[in-house]
Amino acid sequence: MGLAGVAGLALVSTLCLSGCSTVGYYWQSVAGHMKIMGSARPVNEWVQDAETPERVRTRLELSQRIRAYASQELKLPDNPSYRRYANLHRNAAVYNVTAAPAYSLELKTWCFPVTGCVGYRGYYDEARARAEAKELAAQGYETNVYPVTAYSTLGYMNWLGGDPLLNTFILYPEGELARLIFHELAHQVLYVKNDTTFNESFATTVERLGGQKWLQAHADEKARADYAAYDGRRRMFRELSRATRERLKAVYETPGIGFEAKEEGKRKVMEQFRAEYEQMKAGSGIDPAAWRGYDRWVREANNAFFGAQAAYDELVPGFEALFHSVGDDWQRFYAAARQLSELPKEERHRRLKEAPRG
Repeated sequence: MGLAGVAGLALVSTLCLSGCSTVGYYWQSVAGHMKIMGSARPVNEWVQDAETPERVRTRLELSQRIRAYASQELKLPDNPSYRRYANLHRNAAVYNVTAAPAYSLELKTWCFPVTGCVGYRGYYDEARARAEAKELAAQGYETNVYPVTAYSTLGYMNWLGGDPLLNTFILYPEGELARLIFHELAHQVLYVKNDTTFNESFATTVERLGGQKWLQAHADEKARADYAAYDGRRRMFRELSRATRERLKAVYETPGIGFEAKEEGKRKVMEQFRAEYEQMKAGSGIDPAAWRGYDRWVREANNAFFGAQAAYDELVPGFEALFHSVGDDWQRFYAAARQLSELPKEERHRRLKEAPRG
């Protein structure tokens, strides 16, 4: 899946109920989300519908076992979310736009009343997302437009039936389906305004640890093997991306060098990134076709790509250490994470980065 391994990555601007920069953006956000909500029906209705494809029916039944596990074992919210399903007849729920300057991985942010400031802007129409990216590119930003298969409304829509399961992800491999549901529910446990990295790293930690536990307790050998292969590729790619981010930051943050030197340094780092990716593929012993989903990202990778990816990885080791420090107890972990969230942003990040690793 890539960035969002991610999918669940994305708290788009759906909750922008006032203060949006344009009336057009406001209406596409509200209308797009309400159309999704209006398409959703209870999972049981889909399961009993004779026209529901058998493969979808099986996955919907699995999703409800995963949903029950999320609340019973992981202590995630027990509410209407992910108990309904909608077929959007497209491959993405929304399209996110990210942007970063030519010599920085710091993402441009957009600010909204409920979600606070986030480093992406979501569109329900791909053409509008690409038009936004084109405008930002004209202003000198490097941009990235990527499909998002799921997003969270932080529990604010539970009174209307909650966030639904979608055709955009229901056929994911079992381990990935579990991870996505856990990730999105984690956003309903804890969300801090103006700190995308904290929020996404927290949810990513819940999805990783929770996904492992689900697979160990409930999946068959094939599902575990499929997940291991899928996750192995993702981990290799994330490590390569992390190393590339560090090299780019070193170039951009070197004192006293001019634009020409930065441009040359950046060019070399990106050449190294692409060369190492090809070496990684060749040396992995994995069918090249299995890497196809990453190929486009590598071709198009830029500061906006790397800046967005960092939000999902940077603080995960610290959150994992926190989980183990409280005896692998989910409720104590959530309480400890909430305590961290009350600290100033720089302090909570520092504590997570300095957390002792087990």
